[in-house]
Amino acid sequence: MNTPTGALLAASDSVLTTRDSGGRVFTVRRLGALDRLRLFKAIGAELAENAPYLGMAMLAVSVSAIDSVPVPPPVTEAQLEALVQRLGDDGIAAVAECLTDNGGGSEARLDPGN
Repeated sequence: MNTPTGALLAASDSVLTTRDSGGRVFTVRRLGALDRLRLFKAIGAELAENAPYLGMAMLAVSVSAIDSVPVPPPVTEAQLEALVQRLGDDGIAAVAECLTDNGGGSEARLDPGN
């Protein structure tokens, strides 16, 4: 049975952490259907068809906190680009590795800095 409490517990299980080469700690979560729908709305139809752009956007939107400071999900293309700039190459790479390495585990934690 799917209950609100069960949904919250499942969502908390999909939270991961990773660290980039600069030492920043990222809280990363797997995107759900609604997250992806909101991302498509933010970037528009044309960019949603651009696979490299969409891939990087999905990685950026997966970040929910940097160094324990919450990161609100971007709702415009400009906000998304600002987040990608803030993450930089090292941050995007760390998030990609985190999500790839933890593809099968629901409670996995990754912190390569330790």
